[in-house]
Amino acid sequence: MIAIISDIHGNFPALQAVLSEIDRIGCNTIFSLGDVAGYYCMINECIEELRNRGIINILGNHDTYLLGKGYCPRSVTANQCIEYQKSIISDENLRYLEESEMKMDNELLSVRHGGWTNPVDEYIEHFDFNIAKNFSAKIFASGHTHIQKLEKLDEIIYFNPGAVGQPRDNDPRAGFAIIDDNYNVQLCKIKYNIDKIVEVMRKVGFEDRIAECLYKGNKIRAYKTC
Repeated sequence: MIAIISDIHGNFPALQAVLSEIDRIGCNTIFSLGDVAGYYCMINECIEELRNRGIINILGNHDTYLLGKGYCPRSVTANQCIEYQKSIISDENLRYLEESEMKMDNELLSVRHGGWTNPVDEYIEHFDFNIAKNFSAKIFASGHTHIQKLEKLDEIIYFNPGAVGQPRDNDPRAGFAIIDDNYNVQLCKIKYNIDKIVEVMRKVGFEDRIAECLYKGNKIRAYKTC
């Protein structure tokens, strides 16, 4: 069985819970669809866990920001979090991100963080099944939206595993997906101790609003304006 995770965003307690459940299920291969970086402060712990397990990471947009390849055009908060992560990330963990591929294609899978036009920063709300004509793969997957999705057309499957570290579907549980030995896809959710990441974020000086959204499973609340 294969496990697919995405959008960890420095949320180590969520990653721990997801990986524990993946181990319990018995998956022998795990792929990460990117955005290990961004939003939450435990970037080193997250990358070290991926490194120790030999998990391949597909480059996400927040990963590129951490590598110094631009800034997030949509969120001041995201950029603040990236600047913090730049100040603490180890050389070994930065090298792991540098070695992440933009995409992965094989006989079974075609995966991106974003989409097939822009692998890093394209939002896929509904999959264009015409894309499948250009690939031998039967299963397509991407992250980036933080919302789980499963679509099928004939023998082709598309799915988004949702977010490990910051779900945005009004369900605070961490999301991931399983591909079983018969190539069926199951979208999964698991509870984790949100208080742990909230506490660590407070200790390093971040505003509560950045982590409090995790209790509701939605986006970070914007700055208040006059």
